[in-house]
Amino acid sequence: MSVTIEDLQRQVSDYLQADEVDRVLRAYDFGAKAHEGQHRLSGEPYIHHPLEVAQILANMHMDSQTLIAAILHDVMEDTRTAKGEIQRRFGKGVAELVDGVSKLAHLPFDSHAETEARNFRKMLMAMSNDIRVILVKLADRLHNMRTLDALPPEKRRRIARETLEIYAPIAQRLGINSIRLELEELGFAALHPLRHRILAEQVRKARGHRKEIVDRIRTALKRRLRQEKIRAQILGREKHLHGIYLKMRSKGLSFDEVYDMFAFRIVVDSADDCYRVVGTVHNLYKPVPGKFKDYIAIPKSNGYQSLHTVLFGPFGIPIEVQIRTREMDDVAEAGIAAHWLYKSGSASERSGAHKRAREWLRRIMEMQISSGNPQEFLENVKVDLFPESVYVFTPKGKIVELPRNATAVDFAYAIHTDVGNTCVGVRIDRRLSPLGTRLLTGQTVEVVTAPGAHPNPAWLNFAVTAKARSNIRHHLKQLQLDEAAGLGKRLIVRELQSHAASYDTIQPGQLKRVLDEYHLGSEEQLLQEVGLGNRMAPIIARQLLDDWAAAPPQLKPAGTAAPLLIRGSEGLVVNFPKCCRPIPGDPILGFVTAGRGIVVHHQSCTNVAEYRNHPDKWINVEWEAGIDGEFPTNMRVEVTNQRGVLAKIASVIADQEANIVNVEMKDKDDRYTTLKFVVEVRDRVHLAQVMRRIRALKHVARISRR
Repeated sequence: MSVTIEDLQRQVSDYLQADEVDRVLRAYDFGAKAHEGQHRLSGEPYIHHPLEVAQILANMHMDSQTLIAAILHDVMEDTRTAKGEIQRRFGKGVAELVDGVSKLAHLPFDSHAETEARNFRKMLMAMSNDIRVILVKLADRLHNMRTLDALPPEKRRRIARETLEIYAPIAQRLGINSIRLELEELGFAALHPLRHRILAEQVRKARGHRKEIVDRIRTALKRRLRQEKIRAQILGREKHLHGIYLKMRSKGLSFDEVYDMFAFRIVVDSADDCYRVVGTVHNLYKPVPGKFKDYIAIPKSNGYQSLHTVLFGPFGIPIEVQIRTREMDDVAEAGIAAHWLYKSGSASERSGAHKRAREWLRRIMEMQISSGNPQEFLENVKVDLFPESVYVFTPKGKIVELPRNATAVDFAYAIHTDVGNTCVGVRIDRRLSPLGTRLLTGQTVEVVTAPGAHPNPAWLNFAVTAKARSNIRHHLKQLQLDEAAGLGKRLIVRELQSHAASYDTIQPGQLKRVLDEYHLGSEEQLLQEVGLGNRMAPIIARQLLDDWAAAPPQLKPAGTAAPLLIRGSEGLVVNFPKCCRPIPGDPILGFVTAGRGIVVHHQSCTNVAEYRNHPDKWINVEWEAGIDGEFPTNMRVEVTNQRGVLAKIASVIADQEANIVNVEMKDKDDRYTTLKFVVEVRDRVHLAQVMRRIRALKHVARISRR
């Protein structure tokens, strides 16, 4: 049965002032008039939906501004009502809340995924200013999920998947357990209706056999706590179907193995009583080793506090017990909404939940700045939504929460973005360790930084947290753009020289005409486009000379301009492929590839024949004199099957100051084995010295460069 305005009035009158109740009623009248004539797909008048959303928030004792925003949350999106009208009638706070929840309705996007990603980013940015935005959105999503049956199956599944991937985890991150559980149950039922129905039937059948055991355990717990003179409320907890399903799927367990655990919640008066209860239940039933968790001393990131323990019950049945105070129980159910639920008394847990939510939002906004596009931002947020955690310590004893499998690089970025960007090493429990080391709960971690250091692209192979990955990508993207601008200018200068012109003599008006033609905002962007291979330097050069209209757009064959000098250190816009791995001294050829800049091949590489079919994209390149660096190259060695031959070759390579990057072994026949090395050398002369020393070894039959 739908809630009525009279029901809402009675409910909010219990905790709001009379003038606030009156404003809520005026908002209902305004919303009903704005939505007049509109109906939902279920056939009911549209105003019923915002009224239900307001009722969900009234159950949390939310303030009058939030309730008014809930009633009006669709008027900007679905009616002609403007934000200014809402602000004039109900104030700026309500108008900002409604605007934060409203979608970007009239902007064209390339796909539904981009539309959803941009709407999500807008909502989170509004949420960072006023966290009540997400509470209204969660209540809106909850009522939409309750009425999902009216939608077509495909849309139903899409909304259910979005709910399980985004909104239920956000509710969990904010500690709103009651909404989170219902969103998960409704999402599971809509996304996997058959699995949900089968599990529900199994739970219904199993429940009858469990009642006697549950009553027996509860009685034993009550009797023992009474003997210890501890006042407590003992509740049996039902596992919800989505949790059962996830545990069965992730751990490969049968229904009986998952559902065989009996769960109880013990609610007491104080934190001291919580620890006394742990000792009491451990005396009553034997605890399972390694299954005790103290979330009171170290709360979860959403403010959740409780003691968890698993016991061997009667007949060897496992019993899961959660022990918490009444305030902790309120926060566990209402999360950040508990900040509004109680206006007086001790609220340290609630303010803690609010602070943690604010901290999470701050990290989200940092990711928003680092992420290049809305869909990447949405994926980063999904990664960051309440993963399983490890807790490590700074040298000063501060606790840092990280997701499972997080590494030292993730820790560095969790401390501060600048610490992550400049880290060069790490000490774990006072021992120097690699930056890719996975961290474990209880370790003390100290980051070693150096001025001028910068992120390494290899960090993306082991960084786990969204903050670390987005900041590394952001730095590399900026570095690539800077390199691309430099390379683009060199390419254009080279082309202009072949026309007996100079880059410095280009007229501002001509540069502006080229920028306007390609819809670019600055000279820097034009140079970046050329450096990344998205625009061809010969074409841009002729356009800058105003020679494009006068002459047919024929591209000069490679070789008519001076070769481009390659330093080997460009890294992100000059690439050396694995097919031929050229090194200084090799004859080389450059191929312009969109988005990657120049790919440099050895002139004898088999892939060059294919590239020569595109003469407009390849250019003559040469190594710059005096290159100082190390370059990987391939080397193939055939040896007789003798013990220790690999160690001898490795020793020779090390003696020649070369570095082995990779080695593969393959038996050629009973007598010979082929070793394939990737070694880092300075140039062709250095490689020749290495090969000469290896060839001199007794058991080496043949050596060649692959």
